[in-house]
Amino acid sequence: MDHVVSSISTVQVGARFLRNVGRNSFRDHKGSGALETAYVVATSLGARGWGLPIGPGDPSVLIGRSVDSLIDPAAGVIAADAMFLDYALHDLAARILDVPVHVMLGAAASPQVRCYSGGIYFDDLDDGLPVIEQNLKQDSAFGFRDFKLKVGRGYRWMPAAAGLDRDIAVTRLTRDLYPDATIMVDANDGYSLNTLIHYLDAVADCDLYWLEEMFAERHEDLVFLREHLSRWPSRPLIADGEYSPNVDHILSLAREGLIDVALMDVVSHGLTAWRHTMPSLAAKASPHAWGLPLKTLYAAHLAAGLGNVDIIEGVPANTLGTVDDGYTLADGVLTLADRPGFGIDLA
Repeated sequence: MDHVVSSISTVQVGARFLRNVGRNSFRDHKGSGALETAYVVATSLGARGWGLPIGPGDPSVLIGRSVDSLIDPAAGVIAADAMFLDYALHDLAARILDVPVHVMLGAAASPQVRCYSGGIYFDDLDDGLPVIEQNLKQDSAFGFRDFKLKVGRGYRWMPAAAGLDRDIAVTRLTRDLYPDATIMVDANDGYSLNTLIHYLDAVADCDLYWLEEMFAERHEDLVFLREHLSRWPSRPLIADGEYSPNVDHILSLAREGLIDVALMDVVSHGLTAWRHTMPSLAAKASPHAWGLPLKTLYAAHLAAGLGNVDIIEGVPANTLGTVDDGYTLADGVLTLADRPGFGIDLA
């Protein structure tokens, strides 16, 4: 309560991908990375915390207010007009308490978190199928051991049959090259139910870990899919909730057993919201974290702090605008730094 917000400023942080990233089922090339605006909150006693905003807000209304009126370490942000600074305030509060964020959240799980590469896009459309093998090797050398593959080439970029054949070829290639890898597939809602059934029949021996956003969250389609998967010897999980989610609908589908993994974005859903969502979630969680390695680190703290997360999304990229943060990615495991806050210092 002795800490009073004295200033709020902005800084640019971002990512430089290991390579130019191609298309998914409905969006064009991702390019080489991006910059985002983060907020830095300083207090009258010299503490500083920073983070990505989860939405728009007015920093000026927070100047002169005590930190304990904005965030409760046991629950998250408590002032509605400060919610947009969710991550900056969690970082600040944990730094004041001199603990990592995941410890402030409860330390419910290990600070070593499984982390997959989410960077296998449709680069083959420009450079041929061999580029998928190159990208997998590059991400493996970076430290990943598990991979999420984008599928749905026939939704926009290829004739439907040819696109499905290519999706199958990429899946089988990945399994052949990495027999021990955990493999997930993500259609970004680019499949119909019929297309998905054809795809599943063709890759039934590939031991997929989850199916992500294969189509829009239609109840009757999910019921049919669940029944179809019940006949599989190894049933992949159903993951959904990333794209513009109706969170109540996602939570309801999870309660019915139709969604196994909830994917609401780690930033746009927010850490405070995840703290309230997780205790009643009738499914596992794996917050969407594509775009910036910083989002992956947020997801890792959430996983280690709240539990109920088996694996998180990683970005094959280097962070721009920060200095060495002490995190390590090795053999597919992201180990959190034992530093106050999120443990990341600005350059």
